[in-house]
Amino acid sequence: MDKSDNKKPKGRMSAYTYFVQMCREEHRKKHPNENVNFTEFSKKCAERWKLMTEVEKKRFSEMAESDKIRYEREMSNYVQTPEGNGIRRKKKKDPNAPKRPLSAFFLFCADERPSVKAKYPSYSVGEAAKELGERWNKVSTDLKAKYEAKCATEKLRYDQELAEYKGKMK
Repeated sequence: MDKSDNKKPKGRMSAYTYFVQMCREEHRKKHPNENVNFTEFSKKCAERWKLMTEVEKKRFSEMAESDKIRYEREMSNYVQTPEGNGIRRKKKKDPNAPKRPLSAFFLFCADERPSVKAKYPSYSVGEAAKELGERWNKVSTDLKAKYEAKCATEKLRYDQELAEYKGKMK
């Protein structure tokens, strides 16, 4: 269970971040009811920032420097709690645990992938997956039922192996 540490100081802001914040406030004042297209807004801010002189950027640099001092001061007083380190640990999977069963679609893909690769050798993994998905959607209900039955058999196998595995763990 991941709990974020609410007492950890907020990260420090760069001069550019302060500049973007100012641009956002200006935009809100000029267009209070308009939704912002983030990509366009970011590009415009970046262009404005590049055109600014060092003298114009100085104000933002000073704000960033004072925020850096604040952050360092707060971090020096901060004690990290063991549960609130903000890092989610991935649970280690037991290599001896039984493998989960494949879905009907993945069983279909395992059978069809060689023919897709043969017909379209230049396809990337994503393109091949898209083709397999399209083929799956066009498959007859009889063939789907065959894969569903195979999936059910695999699920029974998995449940049995899992029960045996858990029995050994006790």
